[in-house]
Amino acid sequence: MELAKCIDHTLLKTDARRADLERLVEEAKAYHFASVCVSPIWVSFAAHALQGSGVKTCTVIGFPQGATPSEVKAFETKRAIADGAEEVDMVIAVGKLKDGDDAYVKADIEAVVAAAKGKAVTKVIIETCLLTDEEKRRACLLAKEAGADFVKTSTGFSTGGATAADVKLMRESVGEDIGVKASGGVRNRADAEAMIAAGATRLGTSSGVKIVEG
Repeated sequence: MELAKCIDHTLLKTDARRADLERLVEEAKAYHFASVCVSPIWVSFAAHALQGSGVKTCTVIGFPQGATPSEVKAFETKRAIADGAEEVDMVIAVGKLKDGDDAYVKADIEAVVAAAKGKAVTKVIIETCLLTDEEKRRACLLAKEAGADFVKTSTGFSTGGATAADVKLMRESVGEDIGVKASGGVRNRADAEAMIAAGATRLGTSSGVKIVEG
């Protein structure tokens, strides 16, 4: 698969400004990335700017801690879709997973999946750097059971990002039916190729241009 088509060209910096977003969108159009991934306040801007380009608009839900109530995540999802989002990357309730409250975690994911159904692709960020391997497997299975389209490694805002070992574990956990997105610390072509070899079908990175240009 062509590398650019695997990349969510990402800008989630707290202090990102309109000029930064304009540059992101122009790069995404030039390199034909899969999507741009932007904070919710920039969705309508990005969706409008990308119209007719074939590049999708992606945003984040419950970001970066995943600790907002499910109803809030569902509302955030609906609003993002109304603004033009075609993909949503939600963060799980990590603390609930670590407490063994799988029913909460699954219902939380289901709330976002239901809000997005038929309108947007749902990716589930499990924040691998905070989880044991057993917790990673559980999180992946819960996301799959809840009907998500992808599982995703990281927000890029915690203690670590994607590793090839985590991507491999996630791919083994979900099988071939759903996508695996590696995000956080994918900075060059070697990183990107390692993640894809491990089973990733999508890469979230702010280094998309550098990766594609090799």
